[in-house]
Amino acid sequence: MNKETLTRVAKNAHLAFSEEDVERYCVSLGEMINQLNILDEVPKEEAYVVNPVEIADILRDDVSGIFMDPYELLKGMKTYENYVRGPRLL
Repeated sequence: MNKETLTRVAKNAHLAFSEEDVERYCVSLGEMINQLNILDEVPKEEAYVVNPVEIADILRDDVSGIFMDPYELLKGMKTYENYVRGPRLL
């Protein structure tokens, strides 16, 4: 991690670091990044299998249709030209 990147990130995060803190954090973050480089050595495969249990789509297919008569639903409500009116919003 270089000083320029660290100071730019700190500025974006509204953090104020002293020059001493910048030096210390550059070394610490550089070591962390180098430790993560070991992930580059992991063998790559076409497909990764993470979950041993097969995940299948168990949802039903949607079927459109009218299950109740809309006029029967509106019969007991206060409507205006077959629209339900709600309270006025301010």
